[in-house]
Amino acid sequence: MIKLMPEYPYLYETHLHTFESSRCGQSPAVEMVDACKEAGYTGIFVTDHHWGGNVRIDRNLPWEEWVDQFCDAYYKAKKRGDEIGLQVFFGWEAGFQGTDFLIYGLSPEWMKAHPELRTNLPWGNVPEVEDPLDPEKQYKLIHEAGGMVIHAHPFREEPYIPEIRLFPEYVDGVETVNATHSSPNSRSHNNPEFNVKAWAYAKQYNFPVTAGSDIHSTNLFNGGVAFKRKLENEQDYIKAVLNREDYILTDGVHWFNQQGEQIG
Repeated sequence: MIKLMPEYPYLYETHLHTFESSRCGQSPAVEMVDACKEAGYTGIFVTDHHWGGNVRIDRNLPWEEWVDQFCDAYYKAKKRGDEIGLQVFFGWEAGFQGTDFLIYGLSPEWMKAHPELRTNLPWGNVPEVEDPLDPEKQYKLIHEAGGMVIHAHPFREEPYIPEIRLFPEYVDGVETVNATHSSPNSRSHNNPEFNVKAWAYAKQYNFPVTAGSDIHSTNLFNGGVAFKRKLENEQDYIKAVLNREDYILTDGVHWFNQQGEQIG
């Protein structure tokens, strides 16, 4: 069980992948839900890799069918969460040639109505897209619909990331605590300095900050964002982040306030 801070008993995993939709996912959605419930989370956001990232769904499918298959993991997770008392919210991780953004606040139905979410990729046998999405277009599209864009692990260095690219004009906040970088349970991307740089970036631009585990299996890292109250839905999370409500962040080992100061 996660050892929660008493004043902030409602912990949410904001960055989670499943086997069904993310090619790098190792555990099915239902197993992820069961593990998070047992660990002590109040809720999770299913944020599988989308069109421009390491997605498992065949990009040659017609768009609506592609979305149905992409969202299947979320539907399974939501059903199981409702059964056992874990809140399950929808999101996704959009990728642009190694630069990733977490998208919150929009629905599978909205996604199905917006095929412009597709982007061209620099690899693979995938369909060419007319007027492909880029971070600027994404930000406008998501904002017009009332969603939120968070730059995920902005300073991670890996072979699949050709360069560090920052888009301060086209994000609402920064994932400053990615537990994959610092958790003793993590088997990849292990470098706490990536988080240190993300904190500095967020402070430079006065961005709201978030935390998530970037978890891919039931080997949980216990990261996330903890609140004094229970969230109502995805839009409630957006309001809490953008309004800088009183919440704290964790990598599963340490707790931080929104200024980056360790408090536990």
